[in-house]
Amino acid sequence: MGAFFFLGYYLKKSVFHFISFRFVVLKMNEIMHQEKIEAIKAAIASADAQNQDELEAYRLQFISKKSVVGELFAEMRNIPNEQKREYGQLVNEVKQLADAKFQELIDKVNAASKKSKSMDLDLTLPPTYIPVGGIHPLTATRQRIIEIFERIGFNLSEGPEIEDDWHNFTALNFPENHPAREMQDTFFIEKNPDIALRTHTSSVQVRVMENQKPPIRTLSPGRVYRNEAISARAHCIFHQVEGLYVDENVGFADLKNTLYHFAKEMFGRETKVRFRPSFFPFTEPSAEIDISCLLCGGKGCNVCKGSGWVEIGGSGMVDPNVLENCGIDSKKYTGFAFGMGIERIAMLKYQIKDLRLFTENDVRFLKQFRSLL
Repeated sequence: MGAFFFLGYYLKKSVFHFISFRFVVLKMNEIMHQEKIEAIKAAIASADAQNQDELEAYRLQFISKKSVVGELFAEMRNIPNEQKREYGQLVNEVKQLADAKFQELIDKVNAASKKSKSMDLDLTLPPTYIPVGGIHPLTATRQRIIEIFERIGFNLSEGPEIEDDWHNFTALNFPENHPAREMQDTFFIEKNPDIALRTHTSSVQVRVMENQKPPIRTLSPGRVYRNEAISARAHCIFHQVEGLYVDENVGFADLKNTLYHFAKEMFGRETKVRFRPSFFPFTEPSAEIDISCLLCGGKGCNVCKGSGWVEIGGSGMVDPNVLENCGIDSKKYTGFAFGMGIERIAMLKYQIKDLRLFTENDVRFLKQFRSLL
């Protein structure tokens, strides 16, 4: 009985000593962590940065994952459960303090940088010359053409530059053996079915007539492509603007008056216009549009080849087959269409003698048009 009592006393005493020892260890760890945290807080409070390099050094020491603050978070796994909550609160306080100090240093460095730049600025120096560009003559011409026709009720329409056979040829009444369907005249991307770079913006007019009901009054400017040798008067890439008006009782007189108005607005009140009979698959009757030469005033020169007239485009009444192909009743509606090259108009207006200048991007040439701003 005495031996059993002694054993029980011994076990209780051992447990007491074990608990006491663990309490001492926990207390020592807590004191060490608090001292470490206080030391880090003091280091953060005394930290400073005068430039970007010192700012980056602070970030690496206190903000990054491998910083001393990051090590405090990593130490969490070694903290006893009963101390984790208190320890976590202390570490979060350190992190918030480090972040606030980092933002303070960022503001300080940025303010110093701005002040330094302002002090380096010498207001007595002459200003730095900044070259000012200008509007390209083709763009200026295009805008002016659009402006003239918008004032008389034409709206703008655009379409794809890569077209199928229907919109580029068939719907416009081109016969199967027409030269424009040959490879030497048109850039074909695919054959059977034929897909080509559009040869005119008339394809846009077809799309408009397919999707709108008359009355239609639209202007279609855009880039077109033809397989031609590049010279002073021709190019494989150029710009067109085409107009279309479809309604009841539209006649050739409406076409003439519209183009008279355009010519006088574009080139001046003294400009004369004449129509020469011609042929286009998509219009009937058709006519070429000429204006009196702007250089010689109609007296004859090398530009107009002594005739006193310069061609600017083609026109005519829309062929009934084209209207029917687009789903418009040709017995009820009629219409006129016209088209002209924007390069040709720009050459006449600004007296430019070489078509290639528009696409060579020679700064000496473009500088002449700064006043178009």
